[in-house]
Amino acid sequence: MKPISFAILKLLSDGQFHSGTQIAQFLGVSRTSVSNALRGIDEFGVTLYRVTGKGYRWINPVQWLDKNAINQYLAEYSQRFRITIDEVVESTNTILLNTSKAKNYDQSMIDVVVTELQTKGRGRRGRSWFSGLGDSLTFSLSWQFQQGVNFLAGLSLVVGIAIIRTFTSLGIREVALKWPNDLLFNSSKLGGVLIELQGEVQGPATAVIGIGINLTLSDKTKLYVDQDISDLYSITHTPIDRNKLLASLLIQIATVLEIFADEGFLPFKEEWISYHSYEAREVEVLLPAGLIERGIVTGITEDGSLRLQMESGLKSFHCGEISLRKIG
Repeated sequence: MKPISFAILKLLSDGQFHSGTQIAQFLGVSRTSVSNALRGIDEFGVTLYRVTGKGYRWINPVQWLDKNAINQYLAEYSQRFRITIDEVVESTNTILLNTSKAKNYDQSMIDVVVTELQTKGRGRRGRSWFSGLGDSLTFSLSWQFQQGVNFLAGLSLVVGIAIIRTFTSLGIREVALKWPNDLLFNSSKLGGVLIELQGEVQGPATAVIGIGINLTLSDKTKLYVDQDISDLYSITHTPIDRNKLLASLLIQIATVLEIFADEGFLPFKEEWISYHSYEAREVEVLLPAGLIERGIVTGITEDGSLRLQMESGLKSFHCGEISLRKIG
């Protein structure tokens, strides 16, 4: 999506009709430029009414991300975060991975990149993450650990706990976790976490933590997804304040990461199990080589590995090596 398209949509955010001529005059562009900028806009989940003699009206305007509003919600925590809001990016994770490689990278604050539209989002094992304009909260943050990458095995699980705590504080209590990085509502995917690491085995290591949460998915966005999905609107039946949600998430994530950096995953183990959708359920585990293991989920280990009670005995599976699928 082009910058002029965003400029037009921001004009249309009031939900009123605006003629192409009025828009062109306001932006200082031609009427043809306005028409071209809005061509194919529905591919991004945007629904515009076009009425001859009246112009354009945006039926489902989004709440735009606003740094001032985010910082107000962060309150005293705002000094800890360096927030960048982009209109459109390929991947927020990629931006922070490249930023952390810079020689003069300033680690005194927590870098956060959040976007209105992500065009090449990715999940675990090379999967794609689809979202339309403003219909999800998509952001990444970076965190420097003194420990090496092996210490960070349970990191995605800890971030999941922070998300559940945030939802609970906002009165949203129906969300569960699926090992190792999915958020579920009624067994449908609500969001997910992607951890990408840079650093040494002995440390230090930088974790780029990508988070995507479905807020109000358009029918167009749903067509691109080949699994059962849900959004927060299906739970709350009211629009979610994206700026407030982001600020609340950042505070909770920073809180749990500070504990995790000092004590590891163990302090979070029992809490995570209490949120696990598949605990004590019979499941099948698909291994990277294509083999399938079956058993009953019996918690997780102290480093966040999944434990299955199998016919051959108790066995653990590490993060990033398997996917979990419920049977029946």
